[in-house]
Amino acid sequence: MQIDSQLTAQALLARLHDVFEQAAVKIRSLDRGWSASAGSPVFTVNGKYTSRGWTEWTQGFQFGSAVLQFDATGDASFLEMGRERTVAVMAPHITHVGVHDHGFNNVSTYGNLLRLLCEGRIEGGTWERHFYELALKCSGAVQAARWTPVKDGGFIHSFNGPHSLFVDTIRTVRALACGHRLGHALLGENDRRFSLLDRLLQHAQATAMYSVYYGEGRDAYDIRGRVAHESVFNTNDGNYRCPNSQQGYSPFSTWTRGLAWAMLGFAEELEFLETVADGELAAHGGRAAVVGWMQRAAEATCDFYIENSTTDGVVYWDTGAPGLEKMGDWRGKAGDPFNAHEPVDSSASAIAAQGLLRLGRYTGNARYWQAGLSVARTLCAEPYLSRDAGHQGLLLHAVYHRPNGWDAVPAGGSVPAGESCMWGDYHLLELALYLLRVAEEKPYLTFWHPV
Repeated sequence: MQIDSQLTAQALLARLHDVFEQAAVKIRSLDRGWSASAGSPVFTVNGKYTSRGWTEWTQGFQFGSAVLQFDATGDASFLEMGRERTVAVMAPHITHVGVHDHGFNNVSTYGNLLRLLCEGRIEGGTWERHFYELALKCSGAVQAARWTPVKDGGFIHSFNGPHSLFVDTIRTVRALACGHRLGHALLGENDRRFSLLDRLLQHAQATAMYSVYYGEGRDAYDIRGRVAHESVFNTNDGNYRCPNSQQGYSPFSTWTRGLAWAMLGFAEELEFLETVADGELAAHGGRAAVVGWMQRAAEATCDFYIENSTTDGVVYWDTGAPGLEKMGDWRGKAGDPFNAHEPVDSSASAIAAQGLLRLGRYTGNARYWQAGLSVARTLCAEPYLSRDAGHQGLLLHAVYHRPNGWDAVPAGGSVPAGESCMWGDYHLLELALYLLRVAEEKPYLTFWHPV
């Protein structure tokens, strides 16, 4: 990646405002044309959002986008939209025991609304606040109940079953953080009390230990910073068995959206830990120990992203994708969403950019901060930002599931291009809002509500 060391958030203001101007049209178009009975919108085909049965993990991004749009612009119609749709549709996601995605669905909706209420940005009575708080408490506890114990701790297992640790989940454990911050815990048999913070930290440590590589000879493909999408365990004895991949090319290459989830998840939890008292970390070895392994994982993954992106900061969907060999020095030139060999994944880049920025701010390392700004500059303009009012997607050239062939390929093309996804659109808005607040010296954007 070519990192622009002189770029500032203020220099991106025009592009950030453009993102929200385009988003207004997209959000309204999707809201008018979508029926909740159709399930959750997932990605676009020929510019129109469609559902894709697998798990219901994207609906929070749909309504959360409206809340972020209000946050950035002050347009109350988007607040009304996000508020009403959250109340009407999101309740089943709070108690969904079959997914690991609680942070995606519920922190994006109930969490953003509670944050705005606590910031004094929106009006709401005591009961409305308690409503959002109860939703987050329940969501965190339900997520924490998806627990697989292993020899050195445990983890929140994926929808694949109790043997399966997904790297994605490191960003969804925000639900546990919110629940813990609100004083909640999970109660089990015989009223046994399980700390949501303890489960968050054990899950994060398992992810750092098994999902992230550090170049220490763990296997023949141990490159520092690469990640495995899935880590497989023997649930009979608690032993780790092997890496696997559901959406990447192979267990021994790096699916870049999984990499991005790790980058942002670890960076954001490092920020959250600054609000946690030292005593609450004592059972996990103390603050220095926890921050040590968490920052190590965050820095390794962010370094890997920088080293394996294109010059303009965009990544292809998997660093081991076989078609990359036909593209020559793909790291030495700008990303090409219209190439004939492998698709880029703009959604991975949108998630990763925020991870780079947050880690840069947390550590004071300008390299990460400037890299995040450089990626954001690319994504907030064409050919990634959609200005076509007839296209419901905001961030173009996203990929969902390349191995399954779910992504639309344009006529005459050979790889997916020109389409959007709900998580890509949401995270571009979250990235733009993050930078907008920085540039305008407004309160720093966090997933938890302010004290």
